[in-house]
Amino acid sequence: MADLTSPVASDRSFPDAERTGRDHEPIWDLIELLFFAYRDFIGDPDDVLAKLGFGRAHHRVLHFVNRNPGMKVAELLDILKITKQSLGRVLKQLIDQGYVVQKEGANDRRQRLLYVTAKGETLAMKLAGLQTALSQLGPNAHEAARRFLTAMINVEHRDAVLRFIARADRARRARG
Repeated sequence: MADLTSPVASDRSFPDAERTGRDHEPIWDLIELLFFAYRDFIGDPDDVLAKLGFGRAHHRVLHFVNRNPGMKVAELLDILKITKQSLGRVLKQLIDQGYVVQKEGANDRRQRLLYVTAKGETLAMKLAGLQTALSQLGPNAHEAARRFLTAMINVEHRDAVLRFIARADRARRARG
């Protein structure tokens, strides 16, 4: 989700203001649809995770580690924008319960590289499967949704996010 407290987000003009007939009037229906879509997008995975004693932070770690095998802990911290302490607690649970393994870097033993186990991949894929609704929307829905969501990302981070996603897509295809 976009950082709604950032200066960039609050200084945005509203290109659809003409549709509402008011200058700078938020597009309430889309804001509310996004809220309800997100609520339902995370609802089923939250239920699965709760039965395992996990929460959304565990889900996020599993997702990104599954998509990016060998991900550095530092990179994960940067993506999730959480403290080392918070990530450490979540990682410890995922490692102790056999969902994630941590290995030293080949060239730098101080690096901590993360990988999902077979058990972790199974759970990550189950959770992702619960979050796939685009198949209901017909042709071109993927590209339209991608453009919409990309536009919501802070423009300063947009290119880096798209490169990150492309890298994860390439890695997944190479494994798959």
